[in-house]
Amino acid sequence: MRSQPTAVVAEDESTLRHELVEQLDKLWPELSIVAEAADGVQALRLLDEYQPDILFLDIEMPGATGLDVARQVGGRSHVVFVTAYDQYAVAAFDQGAVDYLLKPLVPARLFTAISRLKQRLQQGLAPMELGGVLEQLGARNGSTGASLAGRAPLRWINASVGQTLKLITVDEVLYFQSDNKYTRVVTREGEALIRKPLKELVEELDPQQFWQIHRSTLVNATAIGAVTRDFRGRMQIKLKQIDEQLLVAESYVHLFKQM
Repeated sequence: MRSQPTAVVAEDESTLRHELVEQLDKLWPELSIVAEAADGVQALRLLDEYQPDILFLDIEMPGATGLDVARQVGGRSHVVFVTAYDQYAVAAFDQGAVDYLLKPLVPARLFTAISRLKQRLQQGLAPMELGGVLEQLGARNGSTGASLAGRAPLRWINASVGQTLKLITVDEVLYFQSDNKYTRVVTREGEALIRKPLKELVEELDPQQFWQIHRSTLVNATAIGAVTRDFRGRMQIKLKQIDEQLLVAESYVHLFKQM
């Protein structure tokens, strides 16, 4: 181990990457973040260039996935997987990866991961070989390990509020609604915009939690306060937390027959 441990942070979401770096600086000031990667290809280059002691590695990245990058680590670095998908993180941890972090980040969980890393570094333990971990994960996601989205419900999104990028957990969302080139994300606190189309959200969100009630609207079932009919006989949803009603298209009325 070097006198001062080094790390590379590989995370494609800039907000999450900056948050992780900031938290690491607070909780582990002795750790030197030598580089940051915004995609898998850059992570591979930085891994070869810096040979860091630790690699914080997002599983889902463009260019090359975190699994692709991890295959090239070859025992050179301790790996901490970062993921929004619980079962993949837990599987990796159980099979011997140093640790994992779930998005959104929780400082207490990061502190636990740091403690384990410090212990391994202080004991001079070599980084674990990830062959078994990657084989398990690859078996779950196909031979290429290309995409984890769609294998587990989406848990958080990055949305724009003016010039600010805001992290929103899906549990906060009351409904999504298509709006020209964007999709509106409506919460109790207000609304934001994302570029992801509604048809992709339908595939990524938990269908038990988010119901499509119109070709342009997905509603969080837990946010539904009442179902009514207007004077034209059209079904409408009243939301619990905001004074707003959403139209239910005839093709989706069957969802509410038991209500």
